[in-house]
Amino acid sequence: MEISAKDLERQALNINPGGWAVEKTRPIATLLGSCVAVCLFDPALKLAGMNHFLLPSRAGSHADTDVVLAGDYAMEILVNAMLGKGARKDRMVAKAFGGGTIVSNIRMAIGERNAQFAREWLEREGIRLAASDFLGPWSRKVILHPATGDAWCRRMPVTQAAAIEVAQAENAYEQTLAKPSPVAGKKIELF
Repeated sequence: MEISAKDLERQALNINPGGWAVEKTRPIATLLGSCVAVCLFDPALKLAGMNHFLLPSRAGSHADTDVVLAGDYAMEILVNAMLGKGARKDRMVAKAFGGGTIVSNIRMAIGERNAQFAREWLEREGIRLAASDFLGPWSRKVILHPATGDAWCRRMPVTQAAAIEVAQAENAYEQTLAKPSPVAGKKIELF
């Protein structure tokens, strides 16, 4: 019996910006604006994973920027989690989504930079990008089915009121990144 995208959405583990998940059975979902989500699938293991990143990389950012929101970190952690469960990089297939321009006056064209980063990172790592849906004036709901590697992307138009709300939220978030962290000066070791 084939399962519908709506059924998968009801069962899905939802991830937020900076989040990631690797699953064999439970669907994974996320909601994107200018962020990008990369889905990886190992067909031999029927193992899939998804991340959700806000910025392309940590390079040139504030030392206290939350690394989990950066694409370079998000890609490494997702691939390593897949490898840790037995996946092989030479079998992985990618599908990637997002990078929308839902607010036309964002200064940094962050959606375009995120999409470009995802393409370049996958190419550099030798992971085939089988499908993508990048850019445009939409937010997106993405659902990944680990048993098959299928991914559904629903584009959602953004109203002017919603765009203003998103712009205000993104600007507020950008301001929090510019403030010193309460743990500034303390060493944190990632392993």
